[in-house]
Amino acid sequence: MEFPKDNNVVILCAQGMDFEGQGKPEEASTLFLQAWSEATNDFEKFTSAHYVARHQKSVNDKLKWDETALELALRINNDTVKGALSSLYLNIAKCYEDLNDYENAKTNYELALSFTNLLPDNGYGNMVKSGIMKGIEKVTK
Repeated sequence: MEFPKDNNVVILCAQGMDFEGQGKPEEASTLFLQAWSEATNDFEKFTSAHYVARHQKSVNDKLKWDETALELALRINNDTVKGALSSLYLNIAKCYEDLNDYENAKTNYELALSFTNLLPDNGYGNMVKSGIMKGIEKVTK
């Protein structure tokens, strides 16, 4: 996925990802929340909500942020954002799975699968596809 490199929210999220890579989750979370508070449009809100979700302590809170990111992404007519839909649905499905709500997990895994044609043919795309297939297998046993 490509994001505008001159966008302040994108810059904050990139800095947060750097902190994640350094094993500093608290600093990363602070930057992601700052990005959310500074976001002024659906694209910026989607981007920051996606990263805020990653640092939630409870599955319910993660689900809420993932659903917020998805809701915002669905409003945006942008190929880069559409390419994230599989991953967003995958994240939501995993939350439902963790909450033992296998019906909603299955529905969201299937939605994730329906958008895999928008994924890049690379390691990221293959990782998302693999996660979807493993999730479907788990919730349909």
